[in-house]
Amino acid sequence: MPNHRKTIAQTVTVAAPAATVHGVLRDVESWPQYHAPAVHAEYEERGRDQDTVRIWSLQGRDAVRSRRMRRTFDPSGLLITFEHLDPRPPVTAVSGGWRLTARGEESTEVEMWHDIEVAGDAAAVEEPAAAIAEGTHAYLETLAATAENWKELEQRVIDFEDPLFIAGSAQDAYQVLYEAGKWPQRMAHVDAIDMTEDEPNVQFFDMETRTADGSTHTTRSVRLCFPHHLIVYKQIELPALLDGHRGSWTFTTTPEGVVAAARHIATIKPSALSVLGEGTTVPKARRYLRRVLSANSVSNLYVAKKYAEERADD
Repeated sequence: MPNHRKTIAQTVTVAAPAATVHGVLRDVESWPQYHAPAVHAEYEERGRDQDTVRIWSLQGRDAVRSRRMRRTFDPSGLLITFEHLDPRPPVTAVSGGWRLTARGEESTEVEMWHDIEVAGDAAAVEEPAAAIAEGTHAYLETLAATAENWKELEQRVIDFEDPLFIAGSAQDAYQVLYEAGKWPQRMAHVDAIDMTEDEPNVQFFDMETRTADGSTHTTRSVRLCFPHHLIVYKQIELPALLDGHRGSWTFTTTPEGVVAAARHIATIKPSALSVLGEGTTVPKARRYLRRVLSANSVSNLYVAKKYAEERADD
């Protein structure tokens, strides 16, 4: 039975310069901060004209799928093409790209297209084509919102990391932060957690936490765990103040022990600034987030430090 092919294409006009749009498209590692389904992205290979990336995305509310993609960048800065390296049956091939057309200094038309090939009869192509069309629409919406607000986002996004030296092993330090289901017994600021891990090293949990001022927050997060050097997470149901929140725990072995670091990347929601009090500004919200997020995650690091160092002395 022959394969069937179909092209899915959509266009959006973005109120931003083509260079800004191109920059947003190219910076795949930042994409999970702005695009709701995207969880994590990293480079496998990276060059001026071509790269290979792996992207993890939500599938529904409680599953994650990854895909590998080779991207090629035209020197004009107006064309990026891609090819999926691991299409899932019945899809046998996926390629496509983004074509940018400047419509003035502050306006860019973006066409995104996919060429797909599916094994089976003509009807077999319709379901994957519909899913791609839906995903393309959401992708272009995020692209427009991000590029059009890029200068503002530079102020609204806070990105910081707190490192801590641990005189123990990366495996032991990692274990404490991996075992999130035990956090209510180990971490003072965690009141309750409901965690599932249906696929190894992919965790979903609903967690209730308490900040130093006594306020509580209930969030839902997804985590990807890479033993024993990295845990990345993204909140998929957020506290009122934020439009986005993700981060990581990293574990770097040294001759003396391990440096564990907690990173947070949070996007402030301007319409919710009043939750911190009338007249709250973005700079004030940044200071608040730096204080409370750091306090909670550093306290987690100290729990991991105590656990790992006690075992190092055995």
